[in-house]
Parts: sequence; C-alpha cells; structure tokens
Amino acid sequence: MTKDILIKGGLVFDGADNPGVKSDVLVRDGVIVKIASSISEKSARVIDADGLAVAPGFIDIKTHSDFTLPINPKAESKLRQGVTTEIIGHCGFSVAPVLPGKVDLLRDYLSPSAPWLPFRELSFPDYLDTFPATALNPGMLVGHNTLRLMVMGMDQRAPTKDELAAMIALLEDGLKAGALGLSSGLFTSPGSYAQPDEMIALCNVVKRYNGGYFTHIRDESNHVIEAVEEAIHIAETCKIHVEIVHFKCSGMDNWGKATRCLQMIADAKARGVDVDCDSHPYTAGSNPLKNLMPQWVQAGGVPAMLERLKLKETRDHIRTDIERDGLNNWGRIPDWDCVQISITPNLPQYAGRTIADLAKERGQDPIDVVCDYMIEDKGATRVLVISISEDDIRAIVKSPQALVGSDGNCVADYGITSQGMPHPRFYGTFPRILGHYVHELGVIPIERAIHKMTGLTAKALRLKDRGLLKQGYRADIVLFDPADFKDQATYADPHRYPTGARTTVLVNGEIVIENAAHTGALPGKVLRRDPAGAVG
Repeated sequence: MTKDILIKGGLVFDGADNPGVKSDVLVRDGVIVKIASSISEKSARVIDADGLAVAPGFIDIKTHSDFTLPINPKAESKLRQGVTTEIIGHCGFSVAPVLPGKVDLLRDYLSPSAPWLPFRELSFPDYLDTFPATALNPGMLVGHNTLRLMVMGMDQRAPTKDELAAMIALLEDGLKAGALGLSSGLFTSPGSYAQPDEMIALCNVVKRYNGGYFTHIRDESNHVIEAVEEAIHIAETCKIHVEIVHFKCSGMDNWGKATRCLQMIADAKARGVDVDCDSHPYTAGSNPLKNLMPQWVQAGGVPAMLERLKLKETRDHIRTDIERDGLNNWGRIPDWDCVQISITPNLPQYAGRTIADLAKERGQDPIDVVCDYMIEDKGATRVLVISISEDDIRAIVKSPQALVGSDGNCVADYGITSQGMPHPRFYGTFPRILGHYVHELGVIPIERAIHKMTGLTAKALRLKDRGLLKQGYRADIVLFDPADFKDQATYADPHRYPTGARTTVLVNGEIVIENAAHTGALPGKVLRRDPAGAVG
C-alpha cells in the first residue's frame, strides 16, 4: 500500500476554467479522495504547496513521443513541464502496425523522425500490450500514412477496393484494441496521395468504434483555408470528433489568416460540428528536410528520391516550384536563414547550422545545398523552419477553440535523445504558455490557460477520469510556482528544462517529479478507448 499524500495550502485550479481556491488535496491509492479548505490526515505524507498553483496534470494532445518513450521512459522533458498524459502516433506516423517483410520500409520512412528507435513486425494490439513502462500516460493513434505504407507502399494513386479493405482491417484491429482513433498527415507522402473520399471511408470506421480523427491538414500555408474546410467537412460528414493538430498559418503570405480559420472552427462548432484545433506557441515549425521539397520529389520512397535529386533537371524543377509557391506546406519565407538543421543522425556536426550558412560556406545555391545534404544524410535530416506570425500565435493562444499541443517528443538533456538541436517546444511548450503568455503578456488568465491544457483537452479526448481536480479522478497533478515557471529552451540551446525549483508532479498518485528532480518512478498507464468511446 502506498502512503496517502496530502497536498497542503496550494492555490487549487480545478481545470474547469474556475479561479484558483486555496485548498488541500488528499490522494489515496492513485485517486483524489478529498478536496477541502483544510484536511487533517496524520498518516499521510504532506507536500507543502504554500505559494504554489495546484492543477490537473497537463495533457499534451499532440506529440510524437512514440519515437522516444521506449528509449526514454522517464520522459523528463515533458514531466518537468507538468505533462502527465500524451497522445502519440500523430500526423499519420504510427510505429504500428508493421506487417511481415515491411520493417525496413517503415524504418526508412521514419528515419528523420525516429533514427534511434528499433522497429519490429508488430500488430497494433501487440503494440499496446507490450508498450514499456513509462513515467506518464500515453494514448495511441493509428497512423494513416503507416496504413497506406503497409498496404500500398509509396504509390501515388487511389487504393483499389481490396487495398482500402486491407487498410480498414488494420485500422479496426487498432480500434478494437483501444486505440483512441486515426491520425493523418495529408501533406506528407503517401498520406498526401489520399483524396477526401478515402479519408471519409476510414473515418466512418472510426465513427463505428467511437474514436476520433486527428489530422495534420492537407496544407498549412497557401491553401490553409481550403484545408481547414476539408477537416470540418469530414467532421460534419462522419459525425466524429476532428482535431486539427499543430494548427498554424505558415508563410509570409498567410500571416493573419489564423483569425479567419479560428472563426470557421467556431462557426462549425456553433452548428454542432465536433471540431477543435491545437497549437504550440512558437514561430518555428519542424519537419523532415525532404518534406520542404515539392511533393513529387518524394514519389517512390527515399531511395528513388535520392537518385532523382542527383539530376540537374530535378533541381531546376524544384527551384522553379519554390520560387513560385514557396516551400511545400510552409509557404514563402524571408530567406534560407529561416531553415535550421535540427537533428541529423548521419551528419551530426551540422546540427544548429542554417541552410544559408552552408550555402555561403560551400559557395552553392541553397537548393543545391539542400539536395546534396539530403543525399549525404540519406534523407534523414529534420529542420526547424521559422514561418509563423507572432500575432497569429497570440490569437491562437487566446482562442477558446484552440488547445495546447507541443508537437514535441519526450527527450532528456543526457543520453541518446539529447543528440542534435530539437525544437525548444520539446522542453518548453507548457511553461511558455503559463510564463510568457499568461504571466508576462497577460494574453489570457491563468485559469483559462490551465483549462485549455487540462479539462478542455480531456473533454476533446473523452478522458473519463483525468483532466480535472475532482473527487474520484485519477491523481495526475502538477504543482508549480506561477511566478517562476518559465521556458528556458531556445533554438540555439534547446536542451534546457523550465525554471521552477519547487515543481512537483504526480502521475496516478505517485510522485515522479519532486522539487524539479525526477524520482525514477514509472507509474504511467497506457490509455485505451472503450467500446462506448470513453478513454481511461
């Protein structure tokens, strides 16, 4: 039996958008059993929360930690932010299912995102059943790109009737086992080859199992309005929850469109459509370098792409397309100083350098540099792209339609996941909202920010006993000092945890972070959706 835990004298935010109330919280057997102005429990371990905010553990609705949690189960970068639950398998990229003979295909495909992750033949039910013990609670999505890759490879065409049936069967295996829903990456090959009717067919399956659809929309730059319309159309047609993930309006020509897109979502919700979005509070996004190129460049998979990039006519075609449209899904950027090499497993010496730096150093055109670099690194490089307006970010932070998702992996400042120069959102998303946009700028009140990170997100995910500080709910709890909880990670120095010497985090009633130090505990629970759609 674990000892009761009594959190004394903190300013309790319940996660339901209510102002903080000074209260005590009693935890027993992993569950909140009492919240009151004063609680006496002589046998309990007492945590002094005087001067601290006490809130539900933050829920990171959009992550790729399926690529790192198996090799970094302590999840330091997330827990130090107060995150206790993550949703993984986004953007169409799940590490299961993997069919016989297809391991190398998926490994090569995910090499820029998961260079250190071991892959094996794996059904989705087995993936859930064998996921290693972790310090936080993961919930899994089935990736549409992975389904397509398993069934159709990188073919740029519509599926046959039999191929669609095969994808549906794999999706059903995952949903029956408890996957929370389907994810898509509609701007990334091969997901980009799917037409709306394919996605509607798959989402109708998701509806039968009471799951959700989480979409990296088809375009986040020059055609972002149309892409948001497509997501809303699927939500309305299939009558399911649709989450537009890491919502942004990328590229200089698209700055200012966030307000219109958010209004489109609000209007849809007003007529009963179940649609939300989430975002991170940074002006840079992150993607494999290959995805900045026009989509036709990746046809046939990585080996075919690398051979194609050697040709002068390919490079000339790329140059023409980018001059006309900007970067694929990123739009027009001021210059190549806006593209910084992030994680580059085969050429680690270049992490932190910009494409403009390398072009100057090599005396080459930036397009030639990009093509040569992808050949040298076998297509495995990720980059950061500064392409988002700060005004749009503030509009998104303020919007009641927008949740908070880091789009970042669980990493640490040591070991294999400390390599490279990842996006600072990996370490700083949630304290940046609370420290910068709440405490410093006053964009929204603290109770509203916490609500967006907890109760509102839990509602979107249909979490049955998480996301609120409430009697009978699981004891996922974060304690932090509102005046000293700030992000420190930067683009130049990303492996930095947030401030907050007294930050303490409980997962399922067990202390995993105590005064900003990891206890080594791994009490996380794999979350599963039940047949009625509730997740726990």
